[in-house]
Amino acid sequence: MKRILLACAAGMSTSMVVTRMEKEATTRGLEYRIYAIPEQNLRDELENCASEVAVVLLGPQVRFKLEENRRLTDSYQIPIAVIDSVAYGTLNGAKVLDQALALVN
Repeated sequence: MKRILLACAAGMSTSMVVTRMEKEATTRGLEYRIYAIPEQNLRDELENCASEVAVVLLGPQVRFKLEENRRLTDSYQIPIAVIDSVAYGTLNGAKVLDQALALVN
């Protein structure tokens, strides 16, 4: 099963986004493992399971880490982007899922 990985600062609000994304994915009949980790753990996570990760989305609060993390994800040929801040702030799981899927396809 492919993974959609959200990397954020602490994980509190991101876990709520994950829950909404999972619900939306189920409604659409999509099979993805969607989960969040602290951004500082991204390197270790990719070392362990890069072949399963379809896309990485950074929480808006760590957007300043995009280029640093892009070098990392590029080495695994995994797309990365910052989550749309409005979708994140409103916990719009459908819109964040659409953003992730657009990067995969």
